[in-house]
Amino acid sequence: MIEDRFTLITGATKGIGRAITERLIASGERVVGIARSADPSYPAPLVLADLSDKVARAQALSFVMEEYRVVRLVNNAGFNRMQPLGDITIDAYQEIFDLNLSVTIDATQAVLPGMQAVGFGRIVNISSRSLLGRPGGSLYSAAKAALVGLTRSWALELATQGITVNCVAPGPIRTEMFEKNNPPNLQRSRALVAAIPMSRMGTTDEVAAAVAYFLSAEAGFTTGQTLFVCGGASISQSRF
Repeated sequence: MIEDRFTLITGATKGIGRAITERLIASGERVVGIARSADPSYPAPLVLADLSDKVARAQALSFVMEEYRVVRLVNNAGFNRMQPLGDITIDAYQEIFDLNLSVTIDATQAVLPGMQAVGFGRIVNISSRSLLGRPGGSLYSAAKAALVGLTRSWALELATQGITVNCVAPGPIRTEMFEKNNPPNLQRSRALVAAIPMSRMGTTDEVAAAVAYFLSAEAGFTTGQTLFVCGGASISQSRF
């Protein structure tokens, strides 16, 4: 643990963000989260902001930089809306790309000066197995694939500064957002789970474990990498 220095997690109160928070706190790390809604049970300082709103996003990030010394960042905030080609709307495009990419860029640029000042930093971007393609989810696939491009490019830019940039790409994980987009009663949802080589969905704790490694001091020689936590779905020939 680096004393008096924090890990910032976006989309912190639910699903993967909550699991990462709890794992880091259990290991003695200090965390600050950003989320849209208050959660009295959240076990760390929480800044409320709708990150899809540019003004609110800038204000929240400015507040965090003033109040906390952030040396680790988890870009977890994201959004998906299933729309097959032919039904894609500009509103969906803007919302998906803004929450998955613009928020990531803004948060990373906000914390970067502080990392550079101390010669240490860890940045983890949360992508998705969907970056490999998924019928009906081309916008989300494109946005999550773009996160890998950001990860690799930033890793090269920051490699000599003690700052690593890596990516975790979860497969189907049982979260509120996943079940909203894939209701368990639908045949396509059952088929999706059946197509996972391990024949089960993953847990948020399993994703958090991968993130925790990339955030650790021991991961100092690992940068620009994408780790799939997907039960083998990223190497399966089955179509999701």
